[in-house]
Amino acid sequence: MRYASIDKIQQNDQLGKNIYADDGRILLNKGVTFTVGIISRLKNMGVEAVYLMDSEGIEVEQEDSFDEETKREVMANLSSSFDYIQSGKDFNPQKIGKSAEKIMDELMHSKDVLLHMNDIRTTGNQLLIHSTHVAIMSVLIGMKMGYTPKDLKELGTGALLHDVGKSAPDQPGRENHHTWKGFNILRQSRELSTLVAHVAFQHHERLDGSGEPRGITEEKVHAYAKVVSIANDYDNLVAPMDGSEPLMPYEACEKILSYTGEWYDHDMVWQFLRSIAIYPNGSNVRLSNGKYGTVTAQNKGLPQRPVVRAFQNNELMNNYDVEVIDLSKETTVFIDKVMSD
Repeated sequence: MRYASIDKIQQNDQLGKNIYADDGRILLNKGVTFTVGIISRLKNMGVEAVYLMDSEGIEVEQEDSFDEETKREVMANLSSSFDYIQSGKDFNPQKIGKSAEKIMDELMHSKDVLLHMNDIRTTGNQLLIHSTHVAIMSVLIGMKMGYTPKDLKELGTGALLHDVGKSAPDQPGRENHHTWKGFNILRQSRELSTLVAHVAFQHHERLDGSGEPRGITEEKVHAYAKVVSIANDYDNLVAPMDGSEPLMPYEACEKILSYTGEWYDHDMVWQFLRSIAIYPNGSNVRLSNGKYGTVTAQNKGLPQRPVVRAFQNNELMNNYDVEVIDLSKETTVFIDKVMSD
């Protein structure tokens, strides 16, 4: 599987990952063959890049550490909740709480896995995917921090609803920053902890007081919001919703790391970096030994040292000299560059 710009897709290429609609349903199934009409439709939906089935016989391990059906159910619950809020109606917090529990249960079985947050986004589904990704990353960080099941459910619920204010209409005479709107919506629910509301309120605050909306400092920011802040900023860096240029996962991790201690809690960042696939499976890379290749597998606990199926073009033999390089064992070889399609 490889990542490709929408402009590089050709007829008869096959989709490598499901694409979701704006209500959580599967819009296009993995394996579908692209036609001119499908490509045009995806462009109109704001899709900039997709994952394609590999045509060169490179075997890539299953890159998703999270069950597709669980993810679809979580997105569907979020979609219905956001729709209710957008129309000014009450939503069902129990559904979101159950979604948080499903995320917990799923991660309990694979808490040492390196996450690959690489769903294909459209204009319609980006808030759903963003909220789901932030919740998955946040719960995994919480697990590594030793949080109790009760804490993890609150953290997961808050993470799923951290951007709920973006679905709410503006109200005259009130503060309409999405953090304030989210806080005001969530604190009115008797079924939600006030800590869940504070995740929505504080996830843009910084330890040094340079954040929004109140500019509070480290001691006043709740731990859940500190966790969600890291996950939220990472996801916004790799898949920005404001039209800015996305960063590669390793670039986003470097940026998060550079603000550790100023914006983010050191221990939480450390657990985050241990949880993310810095070079996701399917990434095309150049190695320090001059060879090129595709990341095919991850080494748990060593996100900087994946397994690469590498090759060096042999023009005399007119074929490829292919070898599998496990960077956890080949300690003198490094990923020199991630190649864009």
